[in-house]
Amino acid sequence: MEEGKSRVLIIGVTGNLGHHLAQAALQFSHPTFALVRPSTFSDPHKSHKLHSLSSAGVTLLQGSLEDEESLMAAVKQVDVVICAVSAKQVLHQKLLIQVIKQAGCIKRFIPSEFGLDPDKTRISGMDHNFYEQKAEIRRFVETSGIPYTYISCNFYMSYLLPQLVQPGLKVPPRDKVTIFGDGNTKGVFVKESDVAAFTIRALDDPRTLNKVVYLRPQGNVYSMNELVEIWESKIGKKLDKVFVSEEELLERVKACCIAETPYPDNMEMVFIYSAFIKGDQTYFDIESSGGVDGTKLYPQQNFTTISQYLDTLL
Repeated sequence: MEEGKSRVLIIGVTGNLGHHLAQAALQFSHPTFALVRPSTFSDPHKSHKLHSLSSAGVTLLQGSLEDEESLMAAVKQVDVVICAVSAKQVLHQKLLIQVIKQAGCIKRFIPSEFGLDPDKTRISGMDHNFYEQKAEIRRFVETSGIPYTYISCNFYMSYLLPQLVQPGLKVPPRDKVTIFGDGNTKGVFVKESDVAAFTIRALDDPRTLNKVVYLRPQGNVYSMNELVEIWESKIGKKLDKVFVSEEELLERVKACCIAETPYPDNMEMVFIYSAFIKGDQTYFDIESSGGVDGTKLYPQQNFTTISQYLDTLL
């Protein structure tokens, strides 16, 4: 490991993003630690992931977000803490934040966000507190006074893009496509491994201290009309377009609530409404909002474009 590289603790390494974060931390020569629940080792799929990370050089520490003693022991071994737990566990970060404050040795905390900026979404009351809880953690971090960086990467490529933003489908359509709203509002998709690389680059960077890092790479920001056009050019065929108005989409969101569709299956329509109708990912200018643009900070970082990703679905 290189001298002077921060020691990094990752919480949630068996998750999709967490695994990529651990790999990226190793790739950038950071001494890398993972906090793992004792029960995780008995899950065959997860224990296989842990074994591969351990073989690659990750130090596995047993503990959990509910266990203060294990948190303190883990935090004291590192300089940076990255949390990548699922949205359902977001509020479980509070004890961790208290421990980080108490330990006093952490140079940067990156909480579990990795999506839209919760302070910028405009869908209050529709999202089952999905963003409210993330915003609550931000306020908790800020009042605790610990140094932080928030990563706002918008959508992961593995979410909605594999079916070209068509809820209910598993693959992109070949005949008929639904377009929400007028189809001109732009959304952003970034591949998880790229999100991880940008995150690791940001963790020691003084320019990202107490800032939101936004990821909107060129080639990853498109409206639904543009996505459909790219896909049509790849399959060499025009699709029949069905436009669903904002009102109709809101009716569908309500129908999911009435039917008590279980979380997170009930969220697809909400996220589509937020991104492709309200424009929550792109309506604001990064610099004037006080954030920093990850692609401008790290122009050397390669990333997968939407067009390249769609090629894998042909």
